[in-house]
Amino acid sequence: MHASPPSQNPGSNIQPTYRYLDIITATFVTVLVVSNIASSAKIVDLGFSLFGVPMAFDGGTLLFPVSYIFGDILTEVYGLKAARRVIWTGFVTLAATCVVLYILKLMPGEAAWESATGQKAYDAILGGVSSGGIAVASLLAYLAGSLSNAFTLTSIKKITGKRLLWVRTIGSTLLGELVDTLLFVLVASIFGVFPWVLFFSLVVTNYLFKCAVEAIMTPFTYAAVGILRRTEKVAPPMRLDTGTTGAI
Repeated sequence: MHASPPSQNPGSNIQPTYRYLDIITATFVTVLVVSNIASSAKIVDLGFSLFGVPMAFDGGTLLFPVSYIFGDILTEVYGLKAARRVIWTGFVTLAATCVVLYILKLMPGEAAWESATGQKAYDAILGGVSSGGIAVASLLAYLAGSLSNAFTLTSIKKITGKRLLWVRTIGSTLLGELVDTLLFVLVASIFGVFPWVLFFSLVVTNYLFKCAVEAIMTPFTYAAVGILRRTEKVAPPMRLDTGTTGAI
């Protein structure tokens, strides 16, 4: 089924419909939830140091940078208003995941399951998501980092226009990932989820890894933005604070 292209008339009250926005939203939310569960599951030791700093990161770092790439694509193609809507959708979904896992944690385990797996294994893998500091850290860091990423992207776009997409995507990620990484590790450490001795290692490694992924993925971001703009028949946002379409 083909959706009608968005209206290019600024005075039109017809809301645009898109073919792939729902798929991108679902993928974005999935990446967010899975990466936070992975963060609770394991801290990875890379086995080397950089300028004396041991390189170690939480498991969610493998996947979480992809959420910022999707955030760039959402803002570039669909506008800041749509990006904000998807960000809030992810925030609510992650909060619901934490609540469900917390309720499940409180429920009594079946005897055979307790013998084979046990509550200690559940708490070790999922306990960080369902309760305590890592849940608060994940939600606050995700919200602050994603919103700052989207805001920075559109702010740079006011200066560059449609040119220099790589400057917008990498520049917004440098700030967004910094806010996210610092806030996540700080809050989790305050709540005792991560030992303070790992604070600097986790911040440096997570930040460098996330920014490297963004830089490597920039050509794919370019391609995705171009394909989606043509497919969705949208122009770059005219009013960056509302997400309406038109020429800048």
